[in-house]
Amino acid sequence: MVNLFPTQRFSTLCRTILLAALPLCFLLLSCDIPGKKPPVIEKAEIGKQAPDFILTDTHGKSWWLKEQRGKVVFLNFWATWCPPCREEMPSMVTLDKAMTGRPFLMLTVLSNDDPNIAENFVRGIGATFPVLLDPANRIAKAYGLTGVPETFIIDANGILREKYIGPRPWDSPAVMEMMTQYLP
Repeated sequence: MVNLFPTQRFSTLCRTILLAALPLCFLLLSCDIPGKKPPVIEKAEIGKQAPDFILTDTHGKSWWLKEQRGKVVFLNFWATWCPPCREEMPSMVTLDKAMTGRPFLMLTVLSNDDPNIAENFVRGIGATFPVLLDPANRIAKAYGLTGVPETFIIDANGILREKYIGPRPWDSPAVMEMMTQYLP
């Protein structure tokens, strides 16, 4: 058996470094984005305020749900390894383009997937909406995610109005009508 810590001194040094770094890690994890307080994440419930979040997209831009007030937010959880997710994406692109010029924002949250693969996929189908990263699945848990795809519609006042489990034809006239009813 190979001894990874050949000397007691080396082992003690490693433990000392790890213990010294631990408070720094907690400090970094608790840091705010300048000028923004991290939201308290609550459980999603239809008819109530949508759980707030701040997530970073694949380009490093931060997205704060609270800052999107005044817009209808289409929030989709997905993964490239999920065939139904991949199948519904083109209809999401069509919906996003149809809503251009209206107070509407499509956000997608990547679930347990490689951000580079996801970015290549969405750009390959002509999508321009952001792909947000939730590596610890904190937001997925707050929204009660049971699988992917799942989609949430949040009205202009930040109220969670709809929850859809599974894929949908997002470019259908019925969906367009539903989105229009939530526009301010």
